[in-house]
Amino acid sequence: MKVQARFFALYRERVGQSTVDFDLAEGATVADLVASVMQAYPGLSPDPAKLVVAVNREYAEHTEPLRDGDEAAFIPPVSGGV
Repeated sequence: MKVQARFFALYRERVGQSTVDFDLAEGATVADLVASVMQAYPGLSPDPAKLVVAVNREYAEHTEPLRDGDEAAFIPPVSGGV
């Protein structure tokens, strides 16, 4: 199945593009996608278990199953404020 990974801000800079399609096995989970992303872009994050991912615009646990055509957004850490 094909899943589109979207990258924002710092992650987009590290990947070099805003979207990348990944071919995953049927029954793959968010964790499987994270593993594929980390294999392709090992400098993306020092701790893949802490990557925040939203599937089809809703935050997802790494155990969530994916479906063909899903969009998975990788949300970088945010800091700031007063």
